[in-house]
Amino acid sequence: MNFHTQYFDLGRLDRLSYRRTAVHALDPRAKVIATGLFLVTVVSFPKYDVAGLVPFLLFPVLAATLGEIPIGFILRKVLIVSPFAVFVGIFNPFLDTRTVAVIAGLPVSAGWLSFASILLKFALTVSAALLLVATTSFPGVCHALRRLGCPPIFVSQLLFLYRYLFVLAEEAMRIVRAWDMRAFAGHGRGATVYARLVGVLLIRTLDRAERIYQAMLCRGFAGDIPRLGTLRVRSVDLVFVAITAVFLGACRFFPVTEGIGLLAQGIWR
Repeated sequence: MNFHTQYFDLGRLDRLSYRRTAVHALDPRAKVIATGLFLVTVVSFPKYDVAGLVPFLLFPVLAATLGEIPIGFILRKVLIVSPFAVFVGIFNPFLDTRTVAVIAGLPVSAGWLSFASILLKFALTVSAALLLVATTSFPGVCHALRRLGCPPIFVSQLLFLYRYLFVLAEEAMRIVRAWDMRAFAGHGRGATVYARLVGVLLIRTLDRAERIYQAMLCRGFAGDIPRLGTLRVRSVDLVFVAITAVFLGACRFFPVTEGIGLLAQGIWR
């Protein structure tokens, strides 16, 4: 996959947010609150409780299915940033070697459990955040945060950060295209050339950012970005938040995984 494909894939989350499904039709504030509750609940689990996190997979799976979001697309995005989670917990199996379980005759150390917990928490939280953007759009999420009481300067910076990713990618695409046209037969592909390309990209993006800011000031920008249209809370939004809260509370404070295991054993017998 080349850079141009990656560039056009960058805005696919925004394109997915324009679909017409039951999840897309929910109030953005309801989806932000539900996702926030999900993130807090997942992160609050003890570091060795891997089994307790398994039922939470139902939340992103249902959201992706009902919202008609390709699960493979979300998984690919999670895998792209997964090295950060791997780097955080890769040393746990070597630092915490206490045996806490025996599976199929093989001892399992506490470090492996904590490492698996980190990876599962990472996958759950990142996939939930991606699904929120894919079913709401990033401007919609920012508008919901603003209506929920977040400071306008924080919301504006968050929106600028997201939008400037596309500006940065566009400038990088121009530089890469010009470089490909001049790098015949693979010449000019050393570390020095890459360093110069990064420097040119930095200068161009800073210059373009200044022009964008001046254009915004000329159009009356005063620190807050207005949005056309209003948000109205419906009964279905309240029901969605309530069902999500009940589901998260049940998975957090009750042994759901143990109950499912006992039920499966009873059926198997």
